[in-house]
Amino acid sequence: MTAHKPGDPTTLNRLYGRSQGKPLRAGQQALVDTLLPQIAVPPEGPVTAERLFGEDRPLHFEIGFGGGEHMAYRADLLPDHGFIGAEPFVNGVAQALVHVRDGRLANVRIQHGDALQVLQRIPDQALTMLYLLHPDPWPKAKHAKRRMMNDGPVQLFADKLKPGGEFRFGTDHPVYVRHALMVMQRFTGPDGPFEWVTDGPDSFRQRPSGWPETRYEHKARTVYGHEVWYFRYRRK
Repeated sequence: MTAHKPGDPTTLNRLYGRSQGKPLRAGQQALVDTLLPQIAVPPEGPVTAERLFGEDRPLHFEIGFGGGEHMAYRADLLPDHGFIGAEPFVNGVAQALVHVRDGRLANVRIQHGDALQVLQRIPDQALTMLYLLHPDPWPKAKHAKRRMMNDGPVQLFADKLKPGGEFRFGTDHPVYVRHALMVMQRFTGPDGPFEWVTDGPDSFRQRPSGWPETRYEHKARTVYGHEVWYFRYRRK
């Protein structure tokens, strides 16, 4: 794996932003207390398909899954694949657990906390898919280093994806999309680890097949009138 410099976002040991909103309902709290321990990512050691699911299988990783709609949809679509989701917001974790329970999704494992701490424990070239959908934009310039789309994390994404694996990124924030494209310019091209998967000049405005609309995206589009951008990058 490529070494990361001190102060790089991949080495931060704290999370920015809130971790809980309104109090959980009794049923949600019960799922956090009972179901989450059964499907939680182990706190230490390597994170592999064999360890999580008892067998080798394609692995997917979602950073900041929100309410878990996308992760649940993909896990139901691909029951023979393994899905790892990381989310620091306990209300989102609780909602994802509802999806896991109602969908009887045996192929999902959840990290309530920092995605990068888990990602660093996954062996290099082990992931088939990696998703970063509508991350916190941290729009102020002084907070740019807190954005997930920065050189350190993106290099980590490249390290963990197998050749031919895919990184999917989506946002509705114009500041973030400009920043992300600037970062990804350094990772694409002849010498970069990624190639941009595109079907034409406007393909990033069209949601690809197998990419469901989340509640957050629907609200951004219909309530706030935001444009949404979708990006796919393939590991060379």
